[in-house]
Amino acid sequence: MAILYLVATPIGNLEDITLRALRILGEVQLIAAEDTRQTRKLLSHYQIHTDLVSYHEYNKQEQGRKLLEQLALGDIALVSDAGMPLLSDPGYELVHDVLEAGHEVRPIPGPSAPLAALVVSGLPADSFVFHGYLPRKEGERLRVLRETAQERSTILFFEVPHRLNAALENMESVYGSDRRAAVCRELTKKFEEVKRGTLADMRAFFAVHEPRGEFTIVLEGATEIRWNDEKLRHALADLLSAGMSRKQAARDLAEVSGWSRNQIYELSLEEK
Repeated sequence: MAILYLVATPIGNLEDITLRALRILGEVQLIAAEDTRQTRKLLSHYQIHTDLVSYHEYNKQEQGRKLLEQLALGDIALVSDAGMPLLSDPGYELVHDVLEAGHEVRPIPGPSAPLAALVVSGLPADSFVFHGYLPRKEGERLRVLRETAQERSTILFFEVPHRLNAALENMESVYGSDRRAAVCRELTKKFEEVKRGTLADMRAFFAVHEPRGEFTIVLEGATEIRWNDEKLRHALADLLSAGMSRKQAARDLAEVSGWSRNQIYELSLEEK
């Protein structure tokens, strides 16, 4: 049986590739790449002349069948544009089908944007969750953020530049202004930059500095157990029905619920 190699490639600096990865890319009979133009730059830099085919989100079913047939002829490597294949990139279906067919799958570890951002963030790295790209639509984005609001581990997201400010605004509304964060831009590249501080700091900075490049956002996990939505709404309704003002109710509940005053005040506006 043949082997499908999952090969990590540089996330920016072409020097960030292992000797084993270079050997494998030169030895396999075929390389499947998310973007052949991007991968060809890497292969050309290291004078690797292995045949190259595309494998991406829009051709993965048809191309996956062809790659299974190619495995009968020898080993294949799968690479993404940058970093480790399958992390926010296509490839899961191919790995599943290759294993079902009785072939072997081996990882060739190396660069990874989430791990690079995590260890440089200044936030705890002993436990973390990676959620990939946030949804494009604000309603869906808020739903994802609310689902992670009580996560105790460090949280990582990818984001594109034209949605960064909206994402940071949504994060501040859900997690609170004081939640610590690191926004990492263009890691390992010429304009690499890491901004650290609170979500309020991040939002204020990028409100006046145009976001450029690819971003990885690293967020501190919840430092205390937060009340669920139902419990908060019941407590809020009780205080308001007793005649307490919205501002005072928000201030009092913020001290015990794990929610920010702004979040609670916004909820109070929904109460009749």
